[in-house]
Amino acid sequence: MPRMTYLASGVDLDAAARVKDLIKPLARSTFGPQVLGDVGLFGGLFQLQNFREPVLVSSTDGVGTKLKLAVWLDQYRSIGKDVVNQSINDVLTSGARPLFFLDYIAMESLLTERLEALVGGMAEACREAGCALLGGETSQMSDVFKPGVFELVGFVVGAAEREALLDPSRIKAGDALIGLPSSGLHTNGYSLVRAIFNLEEDRSPLHRAYDELGGTLGEALLEPHRGYWPLLEQVLPRIKAMAHITGGGTEENLERVTPRGLTARVDWSSWETPPIFRIIQDAGNVDLAEMRRVFNMGVGMVLFCAAEHASNILRAFPEAWVVGEVAEA
Repeated sequence: MPRMTYLASGVDLDAAARVKDLIKPLARSTFGPQVLGDVGLFGGLFQLQNFREPVLVSSTDGVGTKLKLAVWLDQYRSIGKDVVNQSINDVLTSGARPLFFLDYIAMESLLTERLEALVGGMAEACREAGCALLGGETSQMSDVFKPGVFELVGFVVGAAEREALLDPSRIKAGDALIGLPSSGLHTNGYSLVRAIFNLEEDRSPLHRAYDELGGTLGEALLEPHRGYWPLLEQVLPRIKAMAHITGGGTEENLERVTPRGLTARVDWSSWETPPIFRIIQDAGNVDLAEMRRVFNMGVGMVLFCAAEHASNILRAFPEAWVVGEVAEA
C-alpha cells in the first residue's frame, strides 16, 4: 500500500507556510501601537486606548458573486478592498471608528499570486482607514470547492464613545438627507448583472469598452466598494444617523434607520444616475423600480442631519448633495 500524505489528500502544508510568510509583511504594514504581539499568534492582540466609555461595534460580510467576476478577469486586489470597506462602512453607521479587521479565505488550493493580491487589497484598505489587519484564516478545501472557486469573508470591530453613538431616534421631520456618491455597484446586484449579460456562458461582454465608462464593463464592475470613514470622521458630531446603501437599494436601507411615524423622502431627480447603471438597465430592459431595489444607483451612503447643519456638511464634501428630507409618514 502506498504511503499517504496530506498533500495527496489535497492539502499543501508547504504552500500554506509560504502564504503565511507572504501575508506577514502585508499585515504588519497596517499595525499601529495598539497592536500587541506579532502576526502568527493564535489570537490577535489589540489594546483599546483613549476611550472613556467605549462601545464595541462589529460587523461581518462577504462580497457575494462579485467573486466570480474577479476570477473571470483574474483581478483580485479590488475585492480585497471591497471586503474591508463594506464592513467598515457598516460599523461607521453607528459612529464607530474601525479598530481591527480579520479575514477568512477558503480555496480549493492555495494560489500564491491570488492570495497576495487579495491580502494586498485588504491591507491597502485597512491603511486608508487606520485599521489594523489583525489576523485571518486561509483554508485549503479541495473536496468542497471546485478549482478556481473560493470564498472571502471579512470581520471588523470598531469602537465609539457611548455618548457619541449615532442615534436614529433623534431623527425628526424636516431633517435633511445628504447623499455621498458610490464608486459603482459596490458589492450588490451582481447576480442580476451576470444574468443580463449571460456571463456564465460568455465572458466577452466584460471586455467590451464603453466611452461613457472610460473603459470596459469588467473594469467598471470591479471598481472597489468605496470606504467612507476617512471622509466622515470629522463631521460625525453633526450627523444623527446614516444608512449604508447596500442590498435592497436606497429606500429599503433608509427604512432601516428612519423611526416609526416618519418617512425618508428621496428626490430621485437630485442626481444623475451614473452610466454603469444605465448600461445595465438598458441591456436587461430592467424596470426602474427594480433597478432602485437592487442597486445603489450612485448613492453609497445617506446621512441624516438637522437642516441647519446641511450646509456645513456639504462644504466639507463638494461631491455630496441633498437627496431628500425626512417627513411625517
